[in-house]
Amino acid sequence: MTVKLAWTFAKRELRGGLRGFRIFLACLALGVAAIAAVGTVRASIQAGLEQNGAALLGGDAVVRFTYRFANDEERGWMTSIATRVSETTDFRSMIVVERDEIERGLTQVQAVDDLYPLIGETVLDPPMPLADAFAGDGQTPGGVMERVLADRLGLSPGDTFNMGATTFTLSAILVSYPDNSGGGFGLGPRTLVLLDDLENSGLLAQGTLMETNYRLDLPGTADLQALEDQSETLFRDSGLRWRDAREGAPGVARFVDRIGAFLILIGLSGLAVGGVGVSAAVRSYLSSKAPVIAILKTLGATRGTIFLTYFLQIGVLTLAGVTLGLILGAAIPLAFAPIIESRLPIPSDFTLHAAPLVEAAIYGTLAALIFTLWPLARTEDIKAATLFRDAFGAGRTLPAFKYLIATALLLATLLGTAIVFSGTAFLTLWTAGGILFALTLLVAAAALARVTARRLRRSARGRPALRTAFGAIGARGGETTSVVLSLGLGLAVLAAVGQIDGNLRGSIANELPDVAPSYFFVDIQPDQIDGFRTRLDDDPQVSDYEAAPMLRGIITQINGTPAREFTDHWVLRGDRGVTYSALPSDGTVITQGDWWPEDYSGPPLISFATEEGMEMGLSIGDTITTNILGRDITATIANFREVSFEDAGIGFIMSMNPSALQGAPHSWISTVYSEPEAEAAILRDLATAYPNITAIRVRDAIDQVVVLLGGISAATRYGALATLLTGFLVLIGAAAAGERARTYEAAVLKTLGASRGTILRSFALRSALLGLAASIVALTAGIAGGWAVSTFIMETDYTPIWGSAGTIIVGGVATTLLAGLAFAWRPLAAKPAQVLRSRE
Repeated sequence: MTVKLAWTFAKRELRGGLRGFRIFLACLALGVAAIAAVGTVRASIQAGLEQNGAALLGGDAVVRFTYRFANDEERGWMTSIATRVSETTDFRSMIVVERDEIERGLTQVQAVDDLYPLIGETVLDPPMPLADAFAGDGQTPGGVMERVLADRLGLSPGDTFNMGATTFTLSAILVSYPDNSGGGFGLGPRTLVLLDDLENSGLLAQGTLMETNYRLDLPGTADLQALEDQSETLFRDSGLRWRDAREGAPGVARFVDRIGAFLILIGLSGLAVGGVGVSAAVRSYLSSKAPVIAILKTLGATRGTIFLTYFLQIGVLTLAGVTLGLILGAAIPLAFAPIIESRLPIPSDFTLHAAPLVEAAIYGTLAALIFTLWPLARTEDIKAATLFRDAFGAGRTLPAFKYLIATALLLATLLGTAIVFSGTAFLTLWTAGGILFALTLLVAAAALARVTARRLRRSARGRPALRTAFGAIGARGGETTSVVLSLGLGLAVLAAVGQIDGNLRGSIANELPDVAPSYFFVDIQPDQIDGFRTRLDDDPQVSDYEAAPMLRGIITQINGTPAREFTDHWVLRGDRGVTYSALPSDGTVITQGDWWPEDYSGPPLISFATEEGMEMGLSIGDTITTNILGRDITATIANFREVSFEDAGIGFIMSMNPSALQGAPHSWISTVYSEPEAEAAILRDLATAYPNITAIRVRDAIDQVVVLLGGISAATRYGALATLLTGFLVLIGAAAAGERARTYEAAVLKTLGASRGTILRSFALRSALLGLAASIVALTAGIAGGWAVSTFIMETDYTPIWGSAGTIIVGGVATTLLAGLAFAWRPLAAKPAQVLRSRE
């Protein structure tokens, strides 16, 4: 009966329209829309990856080997399960164009067979079959390359270029190819040539850093899981890796999922900002309903009936706000789908996806419940007489204990839901902790601002505008708390993002080049290393260089246990570089154990990186089995040593004694530190003497990382700006709600002789001071958040980015001024007699 009666009252109240709830709806809808939009984009990309798994792989499945081709047994097994098998080899090389001045460019080569591509189509410009492109001009074999590389080298179809000892004719520009499995990070644009045409190039010598892929065209009845299990059973220790169309681009899928989850967590920050506006709107609305609540209590309505009446009413409005947000969040990505798809290097499926909409709806509903429960609870504890005196804001600050428990349970539910949806408890808890820290800091700052303003008011005699502004800031029940909270949290998110982005860019783009080498050289053959060293030793502009033998292997077992069962660590995901050394290199710091004797020839020993070893739970005496070139080598950990990857030098997680690896086919890598003006000559001389060697300019690699980070930080800033926009809406709501109080204040001041200019200055000073306070506190929270993320998550050095900090402060002051002055003109224009008479 109580619910039915409350619903009847709620329906009658709703007939009055949405006056007072526009900001409520806007804040809720914007927060939900941001989360729904990010989720829709993420789901669309993931759906595209799932639907096009075979095309991304270039086959129904791919079998991959590092450093080698498949042996006869492995080829026989692949032939037995597939109708067709296509062999391709992927490696880096240098494109050389001989003109008056020789030009070189780094490329990622994909050498293919005549079955390529098994699935999908390669698009060339001018259009032609790939077989015709590989035929060349009849005298030299043909190749195709991506336009960015051709333009960089000034090549057009019909021109010739060299790779290793072989000359090719550029037949066409490579527009797209089917097995670009995710547009992943690569150090050079793509070039396609026939594998047979590289036979005499010298590029595929033993030990070359290459990856061989066998793409399989499987029968329609093939059981992919069963085949994967069979491959692991038959070739567990051979280094064979299986991937199939169920997960065509796992790296991209993980990246999209993680960045999407991060942006959604930022969206939750926006909901927290919007929650301040939602709470303020409910409080203001209930204050205006004081006479209605008083009459209901006088007529015998119970506290439960009154609570349910407005709970149901707010529930209907919450449903409307969430629905509006879902419509916007689904419609915006669909509307911009053609633009987004044209910029994505991977397939996508932009349609309506239920999962992200459900996720956004859950977040929006929980946030609305959390932020409306307290003001609604206040209706139970205020007597009718108090309401008739227009004292809704009086009474105790905290609601009844049952509402505190309910709020805590709702917060726990929201946090648990975010952990489930994001898939990362660590990041979610960090985000929640940051939001809670910022809110606590802002609430404390608002209280401090009120106390400080009341004290400063006494010292502002003779300056009426400033004295009045201090009085308004220090007033109980004023707009100080809502302004500081709404603007401060949005600015805190934006400040933290700016600090993290600035420090990450600084670490990569500014600090690293000061200590980084000029070039990485790879694929140096053992019989070339002496001549390579001689060239560098004779150059006075070469300050230093390092060279080390390099193989690649996959850790398959630790102490006889399958590695991935022993622990889950990034070192065990994929293959890792392995080197050998009779003596530790200069500067090596051994943290535990001892290095082996220089002439040691006993069972294999291994030196492991300290930090990674501790993370994996390894100890001196543990055994590690590494598959190198299809052969298992089990070595005992003899020592741990410090390995740093921050200076872009040579760093190996694993180093073995020479007799363990020296007989295996391998190549060398080298880093060269030189003066900038010497770089061109070094590259020219070494590339001319050893055409098979590939040089990677470190500056170019860093630039690619910076570009990638720029895209990520741009997406993050957009998410933070959405949070700030929500805060601006809350500011507008607070200013609109306080318009009546400012009108009364202006009327009193006019009656006491204050001019319109004095009153306007008072309003402006009030807004500016509140914006300054909110900005300073937000900046403090943002710097603290940026330091925490940089130090504990990214493990990089941290330096405050003061340029970003200045923008935050200026933006905060300007935003509050804009919102405050927008609602100052009507109070200034009001006539004192009318205003004061209406308050009698």
